[in-house]
Amino acid sequence: MSRIGKQPITLPENTTVEIQQGSVKVKGPKGELQVIVHSAIKVEQNDNKIVVSRASDNKLDRSIHGTTRMLIANAMQGVSDGYTKDLELRGIGYQANMQGNRLQLVLGYSHDIYFDPPEGIEITAKRTEITVSGIDKQLVGEVSAKIRSFRKPEPYKGKGIRYKDEYVRSKQGKTIATGG
Repeated sequence: MSRIGKQPITLPENTTVEIQQGSVKVKGPKGELQVIVHSAIKVEQNDNKIVVSRASDNKLDRSIHGTTRMLIANAMQGVSDGYTKDLELRGIGYQANMQGNRLQLVLGYSHDIYFDPPEGIEITAKRTEITVSGIDKQLVGEVSAKIRSFRKPEPYKGKGIRYKDEYVRSKQGKTIATGG
């Protein structure tokens, strides 16, 4: 039995779950998400808990059991609390600003980079700090990774866009050999 899959999911306050054939709809104060469920997985609601079980012990059913449970749990946390990722810019002259709904990045290139966030994602920028927030955990992570990919942190001076608590190992650099 999957250790993660067999744990029941506690329903947060102000959150409702609608279980249908092949999907689970989660509604909360921040919005609504739908999770697609494989036909071999059974989702039941008992009082204030959601229980995810599988039909058999074959390899496919075991592999998607824990994943489905976590997708439903992430959707519940997203519609009740939401998710945020913090990014920071390091480098001389690197800055981020919001122009309406569009993110403007100045990253040392010959041109500015403009990024339009997808629907359901909110971005705030304060010069050297960017906050990406939304209810879909996967989408928040994808958008954060996309913004980071515009200028990844380089290992020699540490310049670039990095996650707030990310550690970037620095390299020593080249040394000039003395002729002898």
